[in-house]
Amino acid sequence: MNNNIKNWITAFRLRTLPLSLASVGMGNILAYFFNSFEWNIFWFSFITTICLQVLSNLANDFGDAKYGADNDARIGPKRMVQDGLIGAKEMKNMIYFFALLSFIFGVILIYVSNLSLLVSGIFLIIGIISIIAAINYTIGMKKPYGYKGFGDISVFIFFGLVAVLGAFYLQAKYIDLDIFIPATSVGMFATGVLNINNIRDVESDSLAGKKSIPVKIGLDNAIIYHALLLFGGFGLSIIFVLLNFESIFQFIFVFSLPLFIKNFLAIKNVKKNKFIDPYLKQLSISTMIFVILFGVGVVLSGWY
Repeated sequence: MNNNIKNWITAFRLRTLPLSLASVGMGNILAYFFNSFEWNIFWFSFITTICLQVLSNLANDFGDAKYGADNDARIGPKRMVQDGLIGAKEMKNMIYFFALLSFIFGVILIYVSNLSLLVSGIFLIIGIISIIAAINYTIGMKKPYGYKGFGDISVFIFFGLVAVLGAFYLQAKYIDLDIFIPATSVGMFATGVLNINNIRDVESDSLAGKKSIPVKIGLDNAIIYHALLLFGGFGLSIIFVLLNFESIFQFIFVFSLPLFIKNFLAIKNVKKNKFIDPYLKQLSISTMIFVILFGVGVVLSGWY
């Protein structure tokens, strides 16, 4: 494979996709549970989400190189701009391209969802805000919000509330208050992935002035915070099933619990930050498995 193509695939950071797809997947699964589901809405919500996630990853690569978070003290995988494998101008152009793709597919998603003119306008505004947020996490301002410690709340809102509730509404055309519970669960798992990333990069982030949560509260407290995110999110999912119980099959997602326990114990016991990176991917995939099992439980509960 051409080295330039390899570099772009690396920059896209495809390993982050399971997490974003899990978020929008949960919204679609919940719509199915409440008897509102269309396949065309499902597919375009997935495509739009992939474009937004890649956009965020490219912006992060560019922004961390620009503001110095990707420096010699950084532990994680290679970043393309910092290592000179992709030029800053090339990266900017690709960011603009994926911003445009995100907008186009978002408009198509709104169109196929057959929303009213007013609601379509609201979703268009939400989509534009999502694109701006994806870019401004690490670039676009003098000190982006990711450098001020607001990355966690942003991930929680966009991967949890916006992705899950938005996907559900596009299918069902209404919002059930109970949906906020699993939306919060997925948001907490997504924030857990960011927390692992920030624990890994705590030294380089501190040097760069990036005030992530682990930099602010210290590693010991960041591990306690990690436990609250994982097991709090899991507990909320159990509460949702109890409130909407139809079949024992709905609890199938509990079989994913050992994956979350494994992740927490790994983060708690790893002695050197450089060994943490694999568990970022592991938690992303664990979240995807959790959502898939949640969906299997929903489908089986409708059959039996």
